[in-house]
Amino acid sequence: MIRPLLAVSLSLAMAFPALAAKKPAPPPPVTPAPIVAAEKAFAADGLAMGVKQSFLKHMADDAIVFQPEPINAREAISKQSDAPGPKLEWWPTWAGIASSGDLGFTTGPYAVDGVRRGHYFTIWERQADGGWKWAYDGGTGSSALQAPGPDRPTAYLTLSDQAPMDPKAAWDAMRAREDDLNQAAASDVTAAYLAALVCEGRIQGSLNAPSQGCASFRGELATRAQQITFAPGGGAVSNAGDLGWTWGEADWTENARALRGHYVRVWQRRADGWKLVFDQIIPAPPKKPAPPAPEPAAEPDADPAAAPAVESPDATSEPEAESAPQPDPEG
Repeated sequence: MIRPLLAVSLSLAMAFPALAAKKPAPPPPVTPAPIVAAEKAFAADGLAMGVKQSFLKHMADDAIVFQPEPINAREAISKQSDAPGPKLEWWPTWAGIASSGDLGFTTGPYAVDGVRRGHYFTIWERQADGGWKWAYDGGTGSSALQAPGPDRPTAYLTLSDQAPMDPKAAWDAMRAREDDLNQAAASDVTAAYLAALVCEGRIQGSLNAPSQGCASFRGELATRAQQITFAPGGGAVSNAGDLGWTWGEADWTENARALRGHYVRVWQRRADGWKLVFDQIIPAPPKKPAPPAPEPAAEPDADPAAAPAVESPDATSEPEAESAPQPDPEG
């Protein structure tokens, strides 16, 4: 009886494929679409509930902004007025995401009262509940006159095809690559950036439109000082260790004037190592000088009457000159 039953089972499986074991459906491809949706919801809330409340609603608790120095965004924005301000609109035209689907960015034009004023840039992090919150938001006055409108589809950065890497090791390797760029930029900014950028990358900071593509990078880099001192500040890397962002300080000289700002970068791990896919420099005012340290309180002069008596081993001899306490000459 065993053989006939086995034959019946096999014939049923062939006749009814649904009875055979099903392979699990492959996961959907990772794309920046959820980040683009989060950005658009953020912008829509800005119009519906006001910019301040929208920013507070969509930010991560540890998000930062530059105002003008790096500061906790919730602390900074909570102090702003609740009065309605000018109409602020923005929309994503380019976005990227890590292959682990937990870190990404969007960038695009922004307009104030209908007038395009520049390009924003936002870093997004996926939260424990699956939602997205922004970890950094800022931008530049780079021309947005020729940028696509909000009705155009958002372009995507190519997803990294590298195998997952331990985030700590990935962070160390990414930061080492950034140190190389920073060190080279101290003597030749253009050469330093061209060695790090990929043609898919984008840089912005001047009043020109953002530069995207190898043929246009030199034009934007020519607007920057050719020697810049960079100092890293912070950032994060994805769980897959294939996408990360960094920020820090930038100092340079122009016409004998010392100038400064902050940089924000996005790095992606590719077959030839960590490559720069986004960079912006935001000018900042000179740092205010630190207040002078308070003068130390002067010690009171020694009171001879309060000084302990110093006995001489020989009652008939004079005490040594250094035996009595001396007042502090710095007091």
